[in-house]
Amino acid sequence: MSTTSVTSQALAIDGGSPVREKLLPYGRQSVDEADIQAVVKVLRSDWLTTGPKVAEFEGAFAARVDAAHAVSFTSGTAALHAATFAAGLKAGDEALTSPMTFAATANCVLYQGATPVFVDVSADTLNLDPELITKKISPKTRAILPVDYAGHPADLSAIIEIAQGRGLIVIEDACHALGAEYRKKRVGSIADMTVFSFHPVKHITTGEGGMVVTDNPQFAETLRRFRNHGISSDARQRQTTGQWHYEMVLLGFNYRLPDVASALGIEQLKKLDANLMRRREIAARYTAAFREVPAAIPPALRREVEPAWHLYPIRLDLAKLTADRAQIFRALRAENIGVNVHYIPVHFHPYYRDRFGYKPGDFPVAEDAYARLLSLPMFHAMTDRDTEDVIRAVGKVVGHYGR
Repeated sequence: MSTTSVTSQALAIDGGSPVREKLLPYGRQSVDEADIQAVVKVLRSDWLTTGPKVAEFEGAFAARVDAAHAVSFTSGTAALHAATFAAGLKAGDEALTSPMTFAATANCVLYQGATPVFVDVSADTLNLDPELITKKISPKTRAILPVDYAGHPADLSAIIEIAQGRGLIVIEDACHALGAEYRKKRVGSIADMTVFSFHPVKHITTGEGGMVVTDNPQFAETLRRFRNHGISSDARQRQTTGQWHYEMVLLGFNYRLPDVASALGIEQLKKLDANLMRRREIAARYTAAFREVPAAIPPALRREVEPAWHLYPIRLDLAKLTADRAQIFRALRAENIGVNVHYIPVHFHPYYRDRFGYKPGDFPVAEDAYARLLSLPMFHAMTDRDTEDVIRAVGKVVGHYGR
């Protein structure tokens, strides 16, 4: 059915029949019997926490993203925190990042006592605008944290060139971008450190979990110690060598990913290529359909990238609509399409407004996008029927409110 054939139907929000009987979420995990059995096997083993499966997962992951080292953590947030620590951020330092992200990207800078400095984004990709980065660099700047928004890699070559010319460290927040490529290179093989997330709505899941990858052995060693209370050896190493002595050499945290989660990650990683292929199929179907819906603008795609499609965020052309984003959101939810919004710009959150004095208008490109963004359902277990339901619902709702 075309996107225009349902526009004359009454909206569910007005008492009409919804496109779907049950809610289709914007994201969801996919776990099969092989995943379950891998976890059960670990539950019957000697190691539940940091054991042999952790190293196995890290090795497989590093190989997949073409990195020398991979260090796992309990969450993407913990991984971001560890990366800022390994980069040496401290009180008095600044790090540049995007306001168009989840708050954790900026929060991890604050955890180190440093100050996050926001830089506005490019209008097409909603990633950091390299032309604006240089204007925000100060003598206090120590790092740049680009975000691969929705799974579309940031302009990494330009950002790294800026960073290298000033001795800055690049920590790529690729929590959306596992499996993405930038100029034929895999995300994870480009920045000084790259951070991934294994939350259930991501490309693979460990329940909760994260990873930092790097080619720098000093960073890797610091990351491993930081996740283990700052101790220079772990329990498995001490058991293997038959000794009890250990030393705490830095102030760290307990951010260790357990073997149970790592076993799930190993099995999930085997499915990554298939998961990426399915997400790309869904994205292509969406993009083709929404070219016929004037008020629904598909996400931009630059030629030098192969995105991972963690999200599929459309932007509404509000000038062509009689309703605002909030009303479109409610109407699509009533059709049982689980749309979401990614993201409330970080500087809009009360904590950042109160602490740093941010106000509307400070980052106009990010703010304009936020007012018009809607994330449509995007996960690899979606069926063709699910995809068509989303397309029908968008056509129905946006068509109804079209001018």
